[in-house]
Amino acid sequence: MSFTTLVTPEEVFAHLDDPDWVILDCRFSLADAEHGRREYEQAHVPGAIYAHLEEDLSGPIIPGTTGRHPLPAAADFARTLGAWGVDGRVQVVAYDDMGGAMAGRLWWMLGWVGHDAAALLDGGWQRWCAERRPTTAEVAARPARVFTAAPRPDRLVPAADVLGSLGDASTPLIDARAGERYRGEVEPLDPVAGHIPGAVCAAFEENLAADGTFKSREELRQRFRAILGDTPPERSVSYCGSGVTACHNLLAMEHAGLSGGRLYAGSWSHWVTDPDRPVERG
Repeated sequence: MSFTTLVTPEEVFAHLDDPDWVILDCRFSLADAEHGRREYEQAHVPGAIYAHLEEDLSGPIIPGTTGRHPLPAAADFARTLGAWGVDGRVQVVAYDDMGGAMAGRLWWMLGWVGHDAAALLDGGWQRWCAERRPTTAEVAARPARVFTAAPRPDRLVPAADVLGSLGDASTPLIDARAGERYRGEVEPLDPVAGHIPGAVCAAFEENLAADGTFKSREELRQRFRAILGDTPPERSVSYCGSGVTACHNLLAMEHAGLSGGRLYAGSWSHWVTDPDRPVERG
């Protein structure tokens, strides 16, 4: 049995010694790029390998051309996966300490390169510790494998297509950022505040219950069906600040049975590199 959206600490604990399970620690802070690595070096799930958002899950930034976290080339990401010991037989589990905000990016990228056996540790690092599961400071290393990518470009939507669909109710735009950033009241990271015209605000944090685990499938289905209406989920386009937390919404939709949502990977930080692209506030 493979896990394709969420997995419990109990299931992960049962597979800590399974050579066909790879655990990836995705802790990261936008305010301090080394925070997650320091936390990993102090304690992590036994056997987990550290996956750095900017070094492992992003490609090179080209100022004025890309967003803040552009996707790496699929071939480069495949080599990274192979170095981590991931091939087509492996169940990948990702976790962080932000409710899946960072780990969701890894989950989405695995699906993008054709690997569906990937899931988030539901409740993340906090739940693992709260359940008194084992931890270690030992840096893990696994034998390399060969990962063969089978990219799915249809999961991506370029900026030109987003621009061309503005005003088209049959292509819902879903913004995963917090309401104050969506409305343009604050913008701590990008040079322009606001959102893509017509987008609906669906802050990713609202996918989570009070204890940091994901809400039930039915609750998530109701949330996103209210946004989509009768529109098929595969017509929707999700974005955020830089293509990271939007993946949290895509995972929530997938878990709720609303499969096929697409990602504008450059997101807001890419949208505003072109001053001719329209901006909406409020």
